Amino acid sequence: MSYFWRIAEERIKEAQRAGAFDNLPGKGKPLELEDLSWVPEELRVSYYILKKANVLPPEVELLKDIRTLEDLLKHVEDESDRRALAKSIQFKLIRLDLLKRRSMRLPSVRDYSRKLVAKLRTK
Repeated sequence: MSYFWRIAEERIKEAQRAGAFDNLPGKGKPLELEDLSWVPEELRVSYYILKKANVLPPEVELLKDIRTLEDLLKHVEDESDRRALAKSIQFKLIRLDLLKRRSMRLPSVRDYSRKLVAKLRTK
């Protein structure tokens, strides 16, 4: 163990003996750790930053917008407003469908990138 590690451990033990951790929220409950094991290692930091900034993928943003518009549509009585909302929902559904068709599954992307790198190395 490094010198700094031992100092940190000793300070934590002193704080425990002094009762510094006795009134923490969630005491006695398991920690809720975010499992990022499914995210490729090189993308974990960027994924974490985007998540903390509440940035969503375009597909999820569109789904949120569609759900919001559908809820709004239930409460609108004017027929021209209803048609405009329905048209907007249809447009967003088409965009969502195009995004789904465009995206590739991760294993496919990895396989494609390996083949591309191999091909470029042979030239």
